[in-house]
Amino acid sequence: MRAVVQDRYGGPDVLRLVTLPDPRPGPGEVLLRVHATSVNLSDWETLRGSPAYARLGGLRRPARSVLGSDVAGVVEALGEGVGSVSVGDEVFGDLLGTKGGFAELCVAPAARLAPKPPGLSFVEAAALPQSAAIALQGTRWAGAGTRVCVNGAGGGSGVLCLQLAARAGAHVTGVDTAAKLDLMRSLGADVVLDHTREDWTRQGPYDLVLDLVAHRSVLAYRRALAPGGRYRCVGGTTRALLRVLTVGGLLGRMTGRSLGVLAVREGPEHFLPVAARCAEGELEVRVDRTYPLEEVPAALERVGLGRSLGKVVVEVR
Repeated sequence: MRAVVQDRYGGPDVLRLVTLPDPRPGPGEVLLRVHATSVNLSDWETLRGSPAYARLGGLRRPARSVLGSDVAGVVEALGEGVGSVSVGDEVFGDLLGTKGGFAELCVAPAARLAPKPPGLSFVEAAALPQSAAIALQGTRWAGAGTRVCVNGAGGGSGVLCLQLAARAGAHVTGVDTAAKLDLMRSLGADVVLDHTREDWTRQGPYDLVLDLVAHRSVLAYRRALAPGGRYRCVGGTTRALLRVLTVGGLLGRMTGRSLGVLAVREGPEHFLPVAARCAEGELEVRVDRTYPLEEVPAALERVGLGRSLGKVVVEVR
């Protein structure tokens, strides 16, 4: 099979398209013929080995040579003890723990896969698992009349966070670059901010802040919150995340606010509700563009540099 591999940390130039032996599924696993794999910011971070938490499990070199965790494809073979899926089933899922999606074939734990809704293409399905889980869990505090700010609202997870908050009746502020302002408006944002020109932490106060690219001080985050408000970050620099976990928790308790990291639960039960709403047309799967397997380096760079308007997907087959 063909696969894109990395044997060291670095930029897109360390990636190579090679031919590898076909993998074999073990107990509880399936062999998946990959049709599409979306690019997540975690792929870019693991490629570069930065922030520091991207090196967990592989301090000097990547623990896994093939990136790509949000996959959609067709089951080709079953490992011992698998009864939840059958050969020929169209499935999708999040393989964050094992990766391997930037390849023609990959091995996946059967428990991490779900049937692909007929109303979604393979590209659309691959765009959803991680982003849908983040959006569903992050917006559970959004409701009618709440003031919600999504920082990074024009990216893969942000577009779903924005839509879910807006559908819940919240007043939504979307923050991203100038190139994404029209996109955020079209998806339901009431207010859009270009973070290079306006400081969103001074535009509140908000009842809920979902920060997908945390890099500010906890004092700025506390300033953005109304009394009783919640700040939750999902991604960002190691320094920002550690400050939120330590100083942020204490500062929040002292001021009647809640500052913390969104602990995202994984698995089909956490992305299927959003996928069903997308299949029904209630929510939009915003795919920025697709790339062939040969152009995985360009796909990763587009996401890593923050240029994507929605989700970037690699069409493997």
